[in-house]
Amino acid sequence: MAQSSAAARKPSAAPTVVLTLVLALASAGLLFLLVHLSPSSPSAHPHPHRRLRLRGAHLRHGGATPHQIPFDPVIADLERRLDDREWERLAAAGLHAPGMESAPVPEDLADYEDEYINDAARFNMTLRVAALFPKIDVDPADDAVTGAELAAWNLASARREVLHRTARELDMHDRDHDGRVAFSEYERPSWAWRFDDNNSTSDGMGWWKEGHFNAADMDGDGFLNLTEFNDFLHPADTTNLKLIHWLCKEEVRCFFSPTFFPCTFAFQDLPHLCLHF
Repeated sequence: MAQSSAAARKPSAAPTVVLTLVLALASAGLLFLLVHLSPSSPSAHPHPHRRLRLRGAHLRHGGATPHQIPFDPVIADLERRLDDREWERLAAAGLHAPGMESAPVPEDLADYEDEYINDAARFNMTLRVAALFPKIDVDPADDAVTGAELAAWNLASARREVLHRTARELDMHDRDHDGRVAFSEYERPSWAWRFDDNNSTSDGMGWWKEGHFNAADMDGDGFLNLTEFNDFLHPADTTNLKLIHWLCKEEVRCFFSPTFFPCTFAFQDLPHLCLHF
């Protein structure tokens, strides 16, 4: 009887085990939170998400997005200056391929390191966004940027980029440096010579021929200024009705020509314009 009373007074070990498990799980959970929520080691770049990379070196290495235009005009201007320096160096070295073809890149330029501009140096993205916002928010200026306003901004940026490249091409072909190009001064790309036999026939497409040149000549003075030369090089983007009309006639003539392939690749962007004629 005395042994039964002593056994009844002996405390059970089960509550102690449960309490120990609860404390262990709580400690493990707290340690997990501390590890995952603690700040990581400081980066070499204080603001890695605010870095803007100049695309020149990337594109020279064969980047996959050669048609992207910088969103910020300041970055676009820096990239144009970089490209202009390369252009001038290649021209001085005689490395420009004829007729606007891509030229070989010297090895020292191919090894050019990517350049970065970041908050830690001289470019503050927060301030730049604040400065650009009112320039984009114009239709109407309601403190909110719409998709249409962003599209207009990007289109204007692309046009500036194209016009800059056209000005560089004009300077290369303008032998007398009068700010305009005559047909006799223009050297067409070598790929156009492959179709010269077809172009010389009565049903040829006339691409890079004098008819195309004259159609781009809006004022009919026999020369192309910067705007006209830009239309000549990029006819799918032109608003010159004279040039659009000529291109559409060439497209129609090409469609019924036995030499169809040379026409198809040249005017593939024009059918929507030809609907107006």
